[in-house]
Amino acid sequence: PRLPEKRRAKHNDERRDDRRQDARTGTMSRLRVSDLRSKSKQELLNQLKDLKSELALLRVAKVTGGAPNKLSKIKMVRLSIARVLTVISHNQRAALQKAYEGKQHKPLDLRVKKTRAIRKALTKAQKNLKTVKQQKKDAQFSLRKYAVKA
Repeated sequence: PRLPEKRRAKHNDERRDDRRQDARTGTMSRLRVSDLRSKSKQELLNQLKDLKSELALLRVAKVTGGAPNKLSKIKMVRLSIARVLTVISHNQRAALQKAYEGKQHKPLDLRVKKTRAIRKALTKAQKNLKTVKQQKKDAQFSLRKYAVKA
């Protein structure tokens, strides 16, 4: 259900004001993952440190009976921390994938998951192997070809 035009405009103005206030107070607004991906590891770690210190301040404010807007910000900061940590782990994993590319053995967590049955199944080359006895049988009794007149 969409808001009527007047209410929607008022709602958007309130959200814009909240963002401006966040910018003035120096607190972090909602982080975008696309922005985080372009940052270096050191920048991400610095941002994580800032977010954690902000979360500590917000928790202190919660205990001391701070303003309700600070209490609602705890969830946003926690989600931002999770986003930063996710991007860091994705970057590490991508770097490891690149390092092990083309190598014979990979760490278990970098291998393709699939199913156990598929992982343990014989390869095509192994399936097509024949024993010496079977090769002799095939040579002795090869498949006969018949030409049939129509």
